[in-house]
Amino acid sequence: MVVQGRVWKLGDNVDTDQLVPGRYLSLTDPQELASHCLEDVLPQFRASVKPGDIVVAGENFGCGSSREHAPIALKALGISCLVADSFARIFFRNCINLGLPALTCPEAVAAIEDGDEVRIDLDTGRIENLTQPFQCSAPPLPDFLTEIIDAGGMTAYVRKRMREQDV
Repeated sequence: MVVQGRVWKLGDNVDTDQLVPGRYLSLTDPQELASHCLEDVLPQFRASVKPGDIVVAGENFGCGSSREHAPIALKALGISCLVADSFARIFFRNCINLGLPALTCPEAVAAIEDGDEVRIDLDTGRIENLTQPFQCSAPPLPDFLTEIIDAGGMTAYVRKRMREQDV
């Protein structure tokens, strides 16, 4: 699968409370959560992001609590992929479980700027900056994680597997 979009570049240690402030934890609707994504640190984000856009971030992206609100909001906004120097472990797994691809690639983070147009081949890990001449490869996700993402997340993946076993 190939994704392409405008880059929103964030820094190091962006925590889940910055992505979706804690005062909105009682919300359960993905679109409502999305309407508050990054509102305290990047107010224009939620109004300007377009489906297919890509978030590029520094180290320890998604640190903080283990709640799923942050990746739910990013996915509801249409973010197609996350690329970071590193991810908080639980946040990374929440992304995969919700069907949001997350790649680790410090080389790409260093070379890609806010607003660049980027194409990512999720099957090979190939990252191409269409704004400035740059290409690199991130380690592709293992096949079993790609299967979860392709299914639309863990719940859809399990349902699919259960249907296949009934056949």
